[in-house]
Amino acid sequence: MVEGDIVTGTVLHMTESDVIVDVGYKSEGIIALDEFRDVDGNVRVREGDEIDVLVQRADNRRGHLVLSHRKAEKMKVWNQIEDAFEKQTPVRGRVVDRIRGGLEVDIGEIGVRGFLPGSQVDLRPVRNLGSYKGRELELRVIKLNKRRGNIVLSRRVVLEEEKTKTLAALEVGRVFRGEVRDLTEYGAFVDIGGICGLLHIREMSFRRLEHPSELMKVGDQIEVVILRFDAEAERVSLGYKQLNVDPWTTAHDRYAVGTRVRGKVVSITDYGAFIEMEPGVEGLIHVSEMSWSSRTKHPSKLLGKGDFVEAMVLRVDFKARRISLGLKQVEPNPWPRLAEQYPIGSRLTGTVRKFTDFGAFIEVDSSIDGLIHISDLSWNKRVNHPSEVLNVGDDVETVVLSIDPENRRLSLGLKQLSDDAWEGFFTRHQEGDLVDGTVIRFADFGAFVQIEEGIEGLLRLNDIDEPPPSKAEDRLHLGQPLKLRIVRLSRDDRKVGLSLRAAEEGYSGHGESSEVSSVKIGDVWKR
Repeated sequence: MVEGDIVTGTVLHMTESDVIVDVGYKSEGIIALDEFRDVDGNVRVREGDEIDVLVQRADNRRGHLVLSHRKAEKMKVWNQIEDAFEKQTPVRGRVVDRIRGGLEVDIGEIGVRGFLPGSQVDLRPVRNLGSYKGRELELRVIKLNKRRGNIVLSRRVVLEEEKTKTLAALEVGRVFRGEVRDLTEYGAFVDIGGICGLLHIREMSFRRLEHPSELMKVGDQIEVVILRFDAEAERVSLGYKQLNVDPWTTAHDRYAVGTRVRGKVVSITDYGAFIEMEPGVEGLIHVSEMSWSSRTKHPSKLLGKGDFVEAMVLRVDFKARRISLGLKQVEPNPWPRLAEQYPIGSRLTGTVRKFTDFGAFIEVDSSIDGLIHISDLSWNKRVNHPSEVLNVGDDVETVVLSIDPENRRLSLGLKQLSDDAWEGFFTRHQEGDLVDGTVIRFADFGAFVQIEEGIEGLLRLNDIDEPPPSKAEDRLHLGQPLKLRIVRLSRDDRKVGLSLRAAEEGYSGHGESSEVSSVKIGDVWKR
């Protein structure tokens, strides 16, 4: 054995501190166990392994050869580096640290370190060199001094050569293998050999993606297809989903009209919810198809993102890649049943759910609301807002006025529970009758007088006095009791015209005196 030789030996056995190696010499060699530990402290050798070793001394005091595995590996790596430098072939190295001016790279993972200047890391300036720590790179040796142990590396040279080859090989439809270099909200940049092409999020998957990170991460090795390119501008558009089968090509076999499907809510908008029935195939449940009730104003009131729902296929347009779904169609339509259960004129009880300016909505059941229009709240009371008669949450009995199952409209009435006070009034009175009344409010043209509960009449200015006052307040006051004569009746309009003058001048309309028996409504009266 000659000191400095590199020979192959076999591991015979191992102690807590040493590895005993048979190299075919009259005595075994010994190597410190620490030479076989990796960065995590794990021993990377076992008994029976064949390893290359460097003979350091022929023997020691115990008669063993003194060997080194690490130095043998370093000499081999240095030989490879020298060969790569001479032939201008690439070497692989792992970035171990960020140092001043660039990166420190371990070549061969045994402690042979090279320097990668920051300007040689990429084709474009790199802002965060620390992000390269731990990455394995393909590099070119551009300077070498073995005696000083100096190695200068370049990745940029390798990328420039790769880019030249890639540009020459670009072709629409060709598949390249690349590395994901960066992710953005709109896509991913993939290095396909010195050129970073854009893989837009729309070209990643047939299914909806909120962010590219749902499908890939920086550093992933993926295959992509060339969709478009501009070699002169070095711009490349890539596709990923095109390498998989488009589920829409066979969707017509699975989603016929009337088919029940199950899917996941992947997106909610103001007008509906998108349901993923399988990766790449989505359908829309419009807000109008979510419930038989008309009260659903926003899809989020019924569905949440991530919910699983059962729906029915309503319409399909495979060419446009659109499927319309219905949620309510998987449940029986309650409206036809409602018309059978509650005929016109029947009574039902519901809960006051909310008010509007034009009426009150009554909840009949969980999917049906009926409307009591403001005009159907009272026969004889002037109602300006439903809250004057009802309270939200009250249970009220109502009368069914009309049902429109097709348009899902139910009209209810509250006043129809009792007799019409106006009809009774018109039955009991005629023009010329004397009635008692109380002034309840004034208007520019006269005064309104309450004759009976809920029955009002109008006393115009020219029916108050002769000549007429400029305003009713000059002659009357609120709460004043009056004896009045009915001078006009309009059954259709539910209006009563009153006259104070006619009452004071003694006309009754029933022949109370011969003096006025021939007087007709509308005659000018004088004292």
